[in-house]
Amino acid sequence: MEPINQRKLDHINIVSGDRAVDRQRFYFDRIRLSHRALPEISLASVDPSTKFLGKSLSFPLLISSMTGGADAELVKINRNLALAAEAEGVALAVGSQRVFLSDAAACASFELRQHAPSTVLLGNLGAVQLNYDLGFADCEAALKILDADGLYLHLNPLQEAVQPEGDTDFADLGEKIATVVRALRKPVIVKEVGAGISPEDVEHLLAAGIRHIDVAGSGGTSWSMVESRRSDQPALGELFADWGIPTPLALKLLKPFRHEVQLIASGGVRNGIDMAKAIVLGASMCGLARPFLDPARESADAVRAVIRRLKREFTVAMFLLGAKRVEEIKNREDLVLDGYWN
Repeated sequence: MEPINQRKLDHINIVSGDRAVDRQRFYFDRIRLSHRALPEISLASVDPSTKFLGKSLSFPLLISSMTGGADAELVKINRNLALAAEAEGVALAVGSQRVFLSDAAACASFELRQHAPSTVLLGNLGAVQLNYDLGFADCEAALKILDADGLYLHLNPLQEAVQPEGDTDFADLGEKIATVVRALRKPVIVKEVGAGISPEDVEHLLAAGIRHIDVAGSGGTSWSMVESRRSDQPALGELFADWGIPTPLALKLLKPFRHEVQLIASGGVRNGIDMAKAIVLGASMCGLARPFLDPARESADAVRAVIRRLKREFTVAMFLLGAKRVEEIKNREDLVLDGYWN
């Protein structure tokens, strides 16, 4: 098996089987929202639908990037995620697609438009690879195989630094990202993988032409911890397991940029209340990955059950805030009663 395919399998098995890599910091629990005892609306009137990249979604959920590769298990996971995303009207981002550029057998795990003909699908490549062997043609290929609505470029300096085979040359990467943004005909979204995006990062990304950012803060799956499980010297990855900006704080810090970029909140988002809090703090979409992994290994119906639960939770949270539409709670920090981040 190709090394990159083996790494994909390692990642899935570690995240699924090792509870310690999910840090479960529950940072969103520190935030208390206002409650409307007299909401003056009916629950049935609450409409949690939204639009993202020009397409309608049933509520602001993005199934975040997980995997893809030549192994049958990886193909099955992505197929089940795509089928569920289409059926429930939510967005889906695939895991890093670099694997199919070197191994044609991995293509099947990214040929998902047949399973999700209408919903938002997002490609994904590691931004650091632009400093290695990745070029514009590869970015186009990633979009084409998925028939994607946009492309994630993920930033993961911590993960690469502790990964046994990590690529750590992040020098002048902003210029390379800018080149991709100018050349691609689809939106480019930049995200971290669990350590957060800072205001300084956003300033560089705005200069590069980025207008969609996934803050992907700390609090959920720690990729530093995941990589420690693959290393014969695990101490470094374990030490940095909780490094980064917690997701609610990242959203708070990026408040000055909300009029310039569309923010996606991921990293430790685990239920519909967390989603509502993220929207209140300025996010337009919310990304979750870990809650879908084990269901995706089972069936599309199992994934759909999780999506429906999240939608119900999010809808009830909107009802208890007295809101019929998502826009009524977005950027509404006046709804925050107290919490670590206010």
